Amino acid sequence: MEETPKKTKITITLPTNAYFMSGIRDFTLSVIKNTTKFPEQWAFRFQSVIDELCNNAIEYGSAEGSEVRITFVLTEDDYLEITVEDTGTGKSKINAEQLEKIFNERREPGYVFNGIRGRGLVKIVGEWTDEIKFKDRPEGGIAVTVKKYLKNTRKSAELPQPNNTLTLNT
Repeated sequence: MEETPKKTKITITLPTNAYFMSGIRDFTLSVIKNTTKFPEQWAFRFQSVIDELCNNAIEYGSAEGSEVRITFVLTEDDYLEITVEDTGTGKSKINAEQLEKIFNERREPGYVFNGIRGRGLVKIVGEWTDEIKFKDRPEGGIAVTVKKYLKNTRKSAELPQPNNTLTLNT
């Protein structure tokens, strides 16, 4: 008889204020380092993933004075899943389908990013997670869920190399 894997769920609700981001970064790092077998470098990478998702929710998805909710689900020896939800009251009035379309367009090889902004969802979140899902919340807003399998931490400390990278040997 197989045992059901142990699940740990933690939900945090923050006001839409970037001031609180340092606390969620520290909490994310602590959770990953103390509850998973991720190499330390992956703990720092996943900290950046959560930072990017939360900053996007604060900047685009939830108006000032509203909230952002972050839910961590750790399934022992299997995966870490994190969902970041906004309220849909922010300056960007798009739905999950539209956000997923933007994500997929920017993920295409050869996509040219104009300016310095707009890369984080694809280059940080997309590259450092195994799954990403966008879902409309019934009460308004978008929930973005990312998943990283614990057995697939891409053990090398090297960053994944995109297919369109040219390396010159000198």
